[in-house]
Amino acid sequence: MQGQATAAARGGDIGGLRLLAMAVATGLAVANIYYNQPLLGIIEAQFGTGGAAGLIPTATQLGYALGLFLLVPLGDILPRRPLIIVQFVILGGALALAASAPTAGMLAAASFLLGALSTVAQQIVPFAASLARPERRGATIGAVMSGLLAGILLSRTLAGFVGAHAGWREMFWLGVPLSLFSAVLMALALPSHAPVSKMRYGAAIRSLAHLWLREPALRRSTMVQACLFGAFTVFWTILALYLQGPRFHLGADVAGLFGVLGLAGIFAAPLAGRIADRRGPQSVVRVGAGLALLSWGLFGLWGSLPALILGVVVLDLGSQSAMISNQHIIYALDESARSRINTVYMTGMFLGGAAGSALATLAWTNGGWALVSLTGGLMALVALIATAGMRR
Repeated sequence: MQGQATAAARGGDIGGLRLLAMAVATGLAVANIYYNQPLLGIIEAQFGTGGAAGLIPTATQLGYALGLFLLVPLGDILPRRPLIIVQFVILGGALALAASAPTAGMLAAASFLLGALSTVAQQIVPFAASLARPERRGATIGAVMSGLLAGILLSRTLAGFVGAHAGWREMFWLGVPLSLFSAVLMALALPSHAPVSKMRYGAAIRSLAHLWLREPALRRSTMVQACLFGAFTVFWTILALYLQGPRFHLGADVAGLFGVLGLAGIFAAPLAGRIADRRGPQSVVRVGAGLALLSWGLFGLWGSLPALILGVVVLDLGSQSAMISNQHIIYALDESARSRINTVYMTGMFLGGAAGSALATLAWTNGGWALVSLTGGLMALVALIATAGMRR
């Protein structure tokens, strides 16, 4: 693997074993921000409905957005390998804080910190893009994002099962050794890689606004994906509450099993990357936004359990295909600023996710599933309209 590391650091293609290790670590990192979603009903049963318990998903998403803004730019100005390893170790400590939280408020605060540190996943993705040949960049991003998608989906399945049979605290305790395993895996797999910029941290943070203003493609991709991820998060924030309600009477373990249904997106991710390499990513983004809108039509107009099953597959396919293709667009803009470009893109995306979580909770409280479906559908529609301005 050391020979692969040297070749990769000189600009060759990324090795298969290294790509697999990076995909696994990315999935384990991002999984941490989704553990709470199928567990929310169990957490509320202990701490009471409403109040701080209802803020846990939003706090996690906001923490992730802040971590993207403050931590991910470090990937351009510090050696990425030790940065990723250290962040995984600290993430293990944040998981222990969440597992031992005595109140809902403390759990929300720990979730905010957990979200911020889980952005180590977004240190790995641009690193993989930097190691890949330009003509293989879309396929490489798709492979790593398959790991990220697996983490998003299977985290809910795992958390639902552990929560139903052991408790919500045990799920966060389980996350501690998984995070430390990721640190060891990255220590073994990642090549040494010099910083791509000599910029100081303050200047790197200030340059984010310049990149936003300079790159119209970055602005459009960010706005599209923020709306799509908001629509995605609306569904997953409310699913466990909807399933345990009077219509279905299903528990957290069943809500978690819905994550398995989205595994089709894992296989679609590399395919979307290859199509983006050959035909351009803009068309894939449009198709992805259209699929997301279709899924909310299924959720809202049909609304039965079969509609939820079919719709979640369509939603995951659309959201992930668009995300990979938007990343293909933005990573081609400036090689020396990929981490900072990723910061702008992912910060906007997760702010959209946080807005989706907050709007979903508000819609559920005031209008039930019908208003939730309208909210998710409107966010997907805005994303589809925004793709009209994309140019190849």
